[in-house]
Amino acid sequence: MPKYGLIGYPLGHSFSQKYFTEKFLQEGIENVSFENFSIPSIEDLDDVLLNNPDLKGLAVTIPYKKQVMDYLDETDAAVKQIGACNCITIRNGKLTGYNTDIIGFEQSFIRHLQPHHKQALILGTGGAALAIEYVLNKLSIPFQYVSRRQQDNTITYSSITESIIDNHKIIINCTPLGTYPEVNECPPLPYEFLTERHYLYDLVYNPPLTRFLKEGAERGAVIQNGYDMLVLQAEANWEIWNAS
Repeated sequence: MPKYGLIGYPLGHSFSQKYFTEKFLQEGIENVSFENFSIPSIEDLDDVLLNNPDLKGLAVTIPYKKQVMDYLDETDAAVKQIGACNCITIRNGKLTGYNTDIIGFEQSFIRHLQPHHKQALILGTGGAALAIEYVLNKLSIPFQYVSRRQQDNTITYSSITESIIDNHKIIINCTPLGTYPEVNECPPLPYEFLTERHYLYDLVYNPPLTRFLKEGAERGAVIQNGYDMLVLQAEANWEIWNAS
């Protein structure tokens, strides 16, 4: 029986397994399954593949979107450029990597984009952030990375001033901060400088209204959580997995 799955760690509140299980039921897709593979190390992927010969595709989540690159036999052009993968097809033992985060993010992000949303702050520097960077480049939106530690081409949270907030009307959270059950956490920003002209996008979807988004909403900002992005990328994964 064909099997699909998700690799990541931890996977206590995974979106994918629930989504695909319900999709299979609602659409009458039979003799297929979706399983979570919570692996403490990317090296455990070898065992997942060995012990599940019926695997046809994998979704990839935190923290393996970059690390899984070493296990791929082929990649599409976007993955080559981004350096991160969240979707894998398995055919005749060959692993091919794709990035559907870019599809999900772009389609959900542009719905609320307004003409004055001209520059962005990207919070976090992981695999998901690389997909966001790809889309912002495509849309010709300049951006600045923000991280806890000083790195090349980044600024730290402690260095963010009122002027920086004012000049970057888009703020995208690519960190897991605020994810259930740690719902009181949020990126350490000077939220008092937000206005109704800001657009806050959070890749976190559980809870639907994170503290990050709540801080923006209280000041009139446009807000969007990551649920629609997940649905769109999951459907893109399904299309790729089932392409002839």
